[in-house]
Amino acid sequence: MGDVAYVPTTGVRRIHETPLVAASESSLKGYGCLVDDPAAFPIEIVRWPAQGWRPIDANSGDQGGVTEGVFEFWWKGETLYARNNAVGDSYLFGWSNWPEEAAADGPCAARTRALIWRANYHPDGGQLIYPTHGQSFVVPLALPGDDVTPERFVTFWCDGSRGLYIRPNVWHGAFVPLDDQAEFLDRQGRVHARVSVDFVKEFGCYLGAPLRRPTADR
Repeated sequence: MGDVAYVPTTGVRRIHETPLVAASESSLKGYGCLVDDPAAFPIEIVRWPAQGWRPIDANSGDQGGVTEGVFEFWWKGETLYARNNAVGDSYLFGWSNWPEEAAADGPCAARTRALIWRANYHPDGGQLIYPTHGQSFVVPLALPGDDVTPERFVTFWCDGSRGLYIRPNVWHGAFVPLDDQAEFLDRQGRVHARVSVDFVKEFGCYLGAPLRRPTADR
């Protein structure tokens, strides 16, 4: 793959294991919602904030629109790669083993969790992910607030029958397919502003996302 948008941070040996819940209308309250028809679902666009006491003019500051494309994910060895064609970025999202020991190529290994080194949120708009082949996936989410910590993240399991919409300012880690490869329709704000947290640098740990179906819905 080409150059990744972010060079991964590594070098620690601690994992913060996130709780795992099934994505539902009730469990996603505050984070977003499930989506049946991605073509008809509106993406929230946030008006550009005023920089001083003068307000943003009406009918301005929210005209960037929406971009759309295929979000590709694939495991190679014990490493998760991705390419978001909606915004033209490539990523190394995480590993299923300590990154210093994780195979970066070759056949996929058995996986029980993903070690995720960063997360971000989009202040300019929401993001919709819809699995094009009905594949299940997990994603760690945290409610808005820049004083985020690993303890605030919950991993949501999505069964692949519906899409997932994440509201503006909601923190999200990597979308992690349970299969070796997956493709998602991605729709999000065209500005694509990102505010990030680096778990390794800031907290000395990786975020652990379980790669399984929850034993019970919560």
